[in-house]
Amino acid sequence: MRKVSPVLLSILLLTLTAGVSLAAGGGGHHVDSGVLLKDFFWRSLNFAMMVGLLAYLLTKPIKKGLAGRREGIAKALEEAKQAKQQAEAKFAEYDRKLSQATEEIEEIGNAIRREGELEKQKIIESAKQMAIKIEQDAEKAAALEVAKARTELQREAVALAVELAEDLLKKNFTKDDDTRLIDEYMKKVGELH
Repeated sequence: MRKVSPVLLSILLLTLTAGVSLAAGGGGHHVDSGVLLKDFFWRSLNFAMMVGLLAYLLTKPIKKGLAGRREGIAKALEEAKQAKQQAEAKFAEYDRKLSQATEEIEEIGNAIRREGELEKQKIIESAKQMAIKIEQDAEKAAALEVAKARTELQREAVALAVELAEDLLKKNFTKDDDTRLIDEYMKKVGELH
């Protein structure tokens, strides 16, 4: 009833406005006021019927259109709300993944540092072992060189001793000594056989 009241009020207002404009027209020709009133009445009735018919015919489509529009807006709002919730959920998920990735990066960095320290320790230990081995090898090489040098010195000493003995024998050995040594050698050989 409330929705119909504004329509009726509008019709009544239009009817009165039309009546006032006709009454104010007066002027050039004189017409009987009863005829004018009758004409005004039929025109107003015609207008009211037209407005009523239009209201009757257009009310449902307009209501449907407005209801459809209202439903569309409500649906769009609901979809927007769902989209917002989904976006917030995605944001929360990405935020969680980002924090996990940050933690993983930190863990990887720590692991790399630990591996670097272990590798550094291995390299230092390997270098120490290599230094010990080089030192041992150097000591062995030095000992071999010393032994070689001793052997060489002994050979030279023996060679010098033989040379000196030959020189002494040549100087002090006479023909009689040579004959005597040969005779002694022959005697010994003869005793053996």
